[in-house]
Amino acid sequence: MIAIQNSQIFHHEDKEKLKKLSVQNLLDLALIVPNSYENLFESFDLIPNSEIVVKATILDIEKTPKYLKLRLFLERFNKDIFGIIFNYQSYMLKTFEINKTLFLKGKLEFNYQTYTIIQPKVVSEINTILINYKTSIQSRGVRLLMQKYLKIEILEQILKDKNVAKAIFEIHNPNMKSLQNYLKEKNFSKEQLFALKYVEIFNYLTKLKSKKTVHEANFQIKCSNIEPFLNTLPFKLTNDQLKAIDDIKNDISKQTSAKRVIVGDVGCGKSMVILATAFLAKSHKSILMVPTSILANQLFSEAKKYLSSFLKVAIVTQKECSEDFFEADFIIGTHALLYKELPKVGVVMIDEQHRFGSNQRHLLEKLGSIDNKKPHFFQFSATPIPRTMSLIDSKLADFSFIKQIPYKKDITTTVISKEHFQSLIKHIKSEISKNNQVAIIYPLVEQSDNLNYQSIEEGKSYWLKHFENVYITHGKDKEKEKILEEFRDNGNILIATTVVEVGISLDRLSTIIIVGAERLGLATLHQLRGRVSRTGLKGYCFLYTNILNSKRLLEFSQIVDGFEIAELDLKYRNSGDLLSGKIQSGKSFRFFEIAEDGDILEMVNFKV
Repeated sequence: MIAIQNSQIFHHEDKEKLKKLSVQNLLDLALIVPNSYENLFESFDLIPNSEIVVKATILDIEKTPKYLKLRLFLERFNKDIFGIIFNYQSYMLKTFEINKTLFLKGKLEFNYQTYTIIQPKVVSEINTILINYKTSIQSRGVRLLMQKYLKIEILEQILKDKNVAKAIFEIHNPNMKSLQNYLKEKNFSKEQLFALKYVEIFNYLTKLKSKKTVHEANFQIKCSNIEPFLNTLPFKLTNDQLKAIDDIKNDISKQTSAKRVIVGDVGCGKSMVILATAFLAKSHKSILMVPTSILANQLFSEAKKYLSSFLKVAIVTQKECSEDFFEADFIIGTHALLYKELPKVGVVMIDEQHRFGSNQRHLLEKLGSIDNKKPHFFQFSATPIPRTMSLIDSKLADFSFIKQIPYKKDITTTVISKEHFQSLIKHIKSEISKNNQVAIIYPLVEQSDNLNYQSIEEGKSYWLKHFENVYITHGKDKEKEKILEEFRDNGNILIATTVVEVGISLDRLSTIIIVGAERLGLATLHQLRGRVSRTGLKGYCFLYTNILNSKRLLEFSQIVDGFEIAELDLKYRNSGDLLSGKIQSGKSFRFFEIAEDGDILEMVNFKV
């Protein structure tokens, strides 16, 4: 037998049918919705241009090469009518025989004072609603499964909502009212569509929750008082930062291994949360993995500045490795950590977690494991995600959000095009004269016939000719980290691709110009914009586009909050092609729409 939710079971004899339908539980079955309904109730009226079902006796048959013409007697109406079957098959001559009485269904027409049923077909079940399913097995087989397992009381028990259970049950067991509504609207009712969305996300979250594994932690860490660390800082942390630190403190004091994602907007100060976590975990060591050596060195410098009086800090990159890193209380490194023998630690952290593949993240977590015990695992991301996405993913991990920014960001975002080039040049010269820096982000390194914008190779000559201290790099440049460091210290203008989306802090960067901005997702645009005004400097973001009236870019230019940007991005992505089940996030839904159905998700989230 195959077990399904809430002790309901499928019988063994249905195993193969269910497998063909990809059904694992009762809700999977409920979500196989009818493709169409047929009203097989006998008609009481002869209404032209409508589908009718009548009891008819065949009085005569006229056969031609193109059609079969039947003369029919309808006892209920005491009337003779005709039936016309075009392109008939030879087997029909045995089905339609003189003096035979049958129930027939077809479209009724009335012409020249004569009633005719067009393409009548024999009805074997009468006075019922026939439900058709478009699946890998015949409709009759699906109907039998629905009748056998889809009980309203079981649906109520699983879904914890009587109205939703009733609506789902009616989809598969329609009454005349719901059938007429479906035939009129060519779709399910609002209540039924709501129920399908509810059931789909309920089923998804239930399955997701079952995948959440619980492991014993390497160490149940008795945390130090965080106040000594906070008191040494030359600034106060925001309430959101303190709340995230408190969440982490509670996590690592438990016997079960924590899995938490800390999501913060660009410039929210999550690096201080990382350092606070290392402080809390100092009795059992911690490891932090970051995507670039520039970021590793930046965090290493910050750790030495704020933590050196409390614990020993080490760095591990391809080019640099502290000699005594194995003895350190806090190890900061790049993916080079994956190739080192590491000490057993209480906490593993990953910064900019979306920059690592899942295999790399799991490998680091595995390296820090002791037998079947696991370290407390924290992932940090500066890419805000929509609330709906975090509610869904919360079944696999806990979430903390850092929405407050330590200082007010003053960034003006402007959509520009070719006609604004001279005023842009004037702005760039003005910023350089103030000892500020400018970044120009090109869409490609080399020329492409498929893109109506200059590449770095095409555009760099202008900047090199008219400006001093111009630095150029891109994602495939092996020297990119060195060039970014040199630009930070000495540059006026940086010509690059989106390589600067995540990475080095450029305190003097006041302006970023993004060429072909409409080609990028809003989350990426926000990350790029977040490179400027890192220390409260007045910032400028120019979105250079050939589509000046882009509603998407204009809306983006008015919003600075990363979490609002994430919702806007989701709105414009429209959750992907829902009918084919392809969504950018990788989640597949047919009815539930991530961008629009957050209220349904919140309702379901409390019940799963």
